[in-house]
This record gives sequence, structure tokens and C-alpha cells, in this order.
Amino acid sequence: MFRYFIIYKPYKTLSQFTSSLDNKKTLADYFAVPKNVYPVGRLDEDSEGLLILTNDAKLNHRLLNPFFAHEREYWAQVEGSITNDAVMQMQQGLQLNIKSSLHQTKESVVTVFSEAPVVAKRMPPVRYRANIPTSWIKIILKEGKNRQVRKMTAKTGFPTLRLIRYRIEDITLDNMQPGAMIELSQKSIYKKLFYGNL
Repeated sequence: MFRYFIIYKPYKTLSQFTSSLDNKKTLADYFAVPKNVYPVGRLDEDSEGLLILTNDAKLNHRLLNPFFAHEREYWAQVEGSITNDAVMQMQQGLQLNIKSSLHQTKESVVTVFSEAPVVAKRMPPVRYRANIPTSWIKIILKEGKNRQVRKMTAKTGFPTLRLIRYRIEDITLDNMQPGAMIELSQKSIYKKLFYGNL
């Protein structure tokens, strides 16, 4: 029987259920799921937010195969008052070094929040520095290269301080808190991810 869960992966947690490193938190520290259920894709240890867990290989393939481009929305808190020029550069695509080779990112949608969005508290919080402002931006991608958002913001001069994956297609964190988990039916998750077409 296929099972489908959406979770809010906490900060400083590996996107896996086991680790050879004793001091690293894993998904098993927060979530109890059947043994054959695993995350689809990953979020870096220092990123947080939405992950899908399932034992449905078809769903896994559809979400991880680059041929089936799907939207992923990230909310990033960056250091400094971000400029229109930086936003335009990220939207148009950048040349990034990904795993020792140059990659041209696809066009993306980047918008600046007019005020900080309401987000869950992070533990530990981002270090506050009164003399350095921060900005929150929303980035919508249709690709998921290694540490792509962080590399995009750094390349334009605005390092990422906090990164939250908020949405995958029509599945969002909504009001979930770090460590929360919701189980969805196959019909519900397929409708939200593929509009019923798979």
C-alpha cells in the first residue's frame, strides 16, 4: 500500500532516516513512518521546509526526473537590502559552479517581500546584526541543482541567511511548524502535484 506524507524538515536535520554521524539529527528524530517510506529528493542540512515522503516509486520518478519540470518555491532571507539588479540577474539565469562544472540556471521568478513573511521560529535563530539589514525574497524554480538558491543569491552579492522550501506545485507548508507531518491520500497528492494527470 502506498503512503504519502508531507513534512516540515527542521533546520540542521539531514534529509534521511539514518546517519553514521552520532551528532547529526535525522528525520528519525522527528518522524515515525513505515520502514519503506523515504524522502523524495532532499533539502540541505542547513535548509528547512517542505519534503515529501513516500514509498511510491512512480511518484518519486516523476518528481526527480528533470524532464518533468515542476515548480518549487523557496523563501530566502538574505543579507543586505536586495537590489532590482540582483533580482533581474537571478530571474534571467546565472552561471553557477555546481559540483565542479559550470551550469547555466534556467529563468526563474524572483520577487521581494515588502515585509518579512510570517514564518516559524528557527532554532537557533538567525544572528541579528543591527547595522546590517536583511531582505526576504521568494524564488520559484523548475530545477533543483545542488544548493542552487544559496549559490544564486551569493553570486549576486546577497548571501542567504535562512532558506525555507515553502511549496512544491500546489502543496505548501501553509501553517505547518518544524517537525510537523501530515499524511495525504494518493488522490489528494496526485491532484496537488500533477493536477490529476499521471
